[in-house]
Amino acid sequence: MIKIVSIAALALAVSSCASVDTFLNKTDATGSITETTQSINAEKGLVTLQSNHSVQDTADKLVSIIESKGMTVFARVDHQKNAQSAGLSLRPTQVIMFGNPKAGTPLMNCEQTVAIDLPQKILISEDADKRVWLSYNNPEYLKTRHNIKGCDTVIDNISKALNAVSTAVVAK
Repeated sequence: MIKIVSIAALALAVSSCASVDTFLNKTDATGSITETTQSINAEKGLVTLQSNHSVQDTADKLVSIIESKGMTVFARVDHQKNAQSAGLSLRPTQVIMFGNPKAGTPLMNCEQTVAIDLPQKILISEDADKRVWLSYNNPEYLKTRHNIKGCDTVIDNISKALNAVSTAVVAK
């Protein structure tokens, strides 16, 4: 079972990195970026910000801020390290899983299927040009995905919290 989970996690990491590169690097014939990161990833239900720090430093800062806000870090997955242990290479890629029952429980009470997307996860990855990106599921996307009705305040509060944490993490 553990091997299956590890293989699935590795596949997800590889596909996530490829997706981030593919969607973050859309250019026109002159090589200019044709769309913003936010608009491209909004189509995929992601909020993505560029970090001013390395993957490791961004992840460390994220964990510190999450814990300072009274949330729990449930897991920190270093996909690059896991790939290396399997004899594979991968650019720096980490996922931090975290949450707070006071935020997640009301959302699950609105629509229990949202539990598949909880706890919250933030991906921090480095692209082929050595740029570091922080990405997370847009709560509005989760609202649509799970057909959540009557919980706009809960969704708004989660959106504000994720935005505040992420903005603080990527700042200089």
